[in-house]
Amino acid sequence: QVQLVESGGGLVQPGGSLRLSCAGSGIIFSTYTMGWYRQAPGKHRELVASITSDGNVNYVDSAKGRFGISRDSAKNTVYLQMNSLKPDDTAVYYCSAIGWRQWWGQGTQVTVSS
Repeated sequence: QVQLVESGGGLVQPGGSLRLSCAGSGIIFSTYTMGWYRQAPGKHRELVASITSDGNVNYVDSAKGRFGISRDSAKNTVYLQMNSLKPDDTAVYYCSAIGWRQWWGQGTQVTVSS
């Protein structure tokens, strides 16, 4: 059974940083494209960052220069380093593994507020 478990969310002031982690079991992350999505209240879920099995990374324009996605294959964990956070980054962040189907974690809340 595939399980993705996110952690690292919380409340942070504008300009602050957070690192989200996604630990997996049941699949090998390095063989899948891994993505971080977010969904703010009243908005559609959007892809924030992704990393392919080859290590190619992509970011939504609003995250470029501020967020970094990485993968630790030994720990089967994917990270999202978020810097210079803004109130617009407030959302539930989801980890996803994309293969012949798509698997999701339960999400972790990120709130950026003073």
